Amino acid sequence: MSGTLEPAAGSRMNGRADDNATDDALARHREELKKRFPLPSPVKKTQQKPATLGVLLSAIALGLVWLDPAYQSTSYSSSPGQVQHIALSDGSVLTLDGASQVEVSWHLRSRRVDLQAGQALFDVAPARYRPFRTLAGSAEITVVGTRYNVSRLEDDVRVTVEEGKVEVRGQESKLRLTPGQQVRVHNGQFDKPTQVDAQSLTGWVEGRLVFDRTPLAEVLDTLKRQQNTIVRLNDPALAQLPVSGIFERANLSALPALLPKILPLELHTAADGSLSLSRQGEKK
Repeated sequence: MSGTLEPAAGSRMNGRADDNATDDALARHREELKKRFPLPSPVKKTQQKPATLGVLLSAIALGLVWLDPAYQSTSYSSSPGQVQHIALSDGSVLTLDGASQVEVSWHLRSRRVDLQAGQALFDVAPARYRPFRTLAGSAEITVVGTRYNVSRLEDDVRVTVEEGKVEVRGQESKLRLTPGQQVRVHNGQFDKPTQVDAQSLTGWVEGRLVFDRTPLAEVLDTLKRQQNTIVRLNDPALAQLPVSGIFERANLSALPALLPKILPLELHTAADGSLSLSRQGEKK
């Protein structure tokens, strides 16, 4: 006789009772653990409000003001012997000497002119919150409103103040010039400022060139810019010989022949017509 054996009813009841007792014991144990080692209270997450378009635009605007980017720039240049007047939109006026080149750029917080070659006279219209900066090699000149002259031969820069005050920065220092002062900046380093006749030195605008112990190299650069005449120095040491005198632009072509009369030099003319200067008594 086949069949399955089933536990007695009393056995099933005892098994359920044991299981219930075990569950109760585990529950009491969990509660005891919670009391001894409570869990940290959950932190309520605060919903962050997304930045509004206005806040983002304000941040961008502040960043642009701090960076002071240029929004417009224009280049100007003059031919040899030409004096060119440039009226800027802010009321400032630039006067370029012959064979000179500048780049004018307008920035959010400043006005800037980069003198890339030659000479320029700056008559700056005042703008209290928008300074006018002139870059010339390693020199930087900053003003609010004034009249000053800047000449550049490679990295030799001369700054002459006619009216107002300017701040000139070199590589590691800065100084302030007042009317009648001039400073030479060479490779970012200052010479000692000197007192000069600023109005006479800016006479080139009217065609009168004034040299006051001006290095020969700068005089020859002026000759090149005014007459497109190139005179080569056979000895680089001659570049610093001082030249003084007043010359009219119309008569400047006579300057090369005049130099041996005021300096210990000899002028040589090659077969191709090119000119050179050597020290007196030295072979070419």
